[in-house]
Amino acid sequence: MSDDQRDQTPAEPAAQAAVPAGPQPEPIRFFGTTWVEHDGGYALRRVGLAIGSLATAISAALLLRLSYEGLEIGNVGPFLSISVVVLFAIASSIAFTKTWASYSRRPAPSSDEAALKGLKTIGFIGSLIAYFLRCLGEAPGEKLRRAEYERARAEYARRRSTRTGNPAARRPKRKK
Repeated sequence: MSDDQRDQTPAEPAAQAAVPAGPQPEPIRFFGTTWVEHDGGYALRRVGLAIGSLATAISAALLLRLSYEGLEIGNVGPFLSISVVVLFAIASSIAFTKTWASYSRRPAPSSDEAALKGLKTIGFIGSLIAYFLRCLGEAPGEKLRRAEYERARAEYARRRSTRTGNPAARRPKRKK
C-alpha cells in the first residue's frame, strides 16, 4: 500500500451526540428549550425580556408623542390629529388582544392573522405590552407549548409501552 493510499483511509467515525428518543420540545424565541426545566438562565431571561419590552414600549410611546406634536406644530387641524390618536389606540388594542390570544392557542390555518399583520405592525405598542405582561408570569407561549409537549410525550409513552404476549398467537376476534 502506498503512502497516498494510507493517507486516504477514513478516520474513525466521530462520536455522534445521542439524540433522545421521543418528541422534542419546540423552542421559544429568546428562550430556546430552557422553558422545559426552567434552567439555563430562564428566570434572568424572563426578567430581561420583560424590562426590554416595557422599555421599548415606553420609548415607542414617546416617539408617537413626538410625532403627534409634529402634527400639532404643522397645524394640520383637529380632525387629522384626533384621527391619528384614535387609529393608534384601536390598532394597539387589537394588536394586544391578538398577541395575547396567540400565546394560549395556535391560529387556525384559515385564520385572518395574515390580514391583521399590518394592523399589528401599526399597533406594535399593544404587542409589546402583551409581551411584557406575559413575561411576568411565564415565557410567552410556554403554557401552550408545554401542553403540546406533555401530550406528545404521553402519546409517545403510550405507543412505546410494552405489549404482553405474542400478537400472532392471539385468537381471532369473534364475529357478531
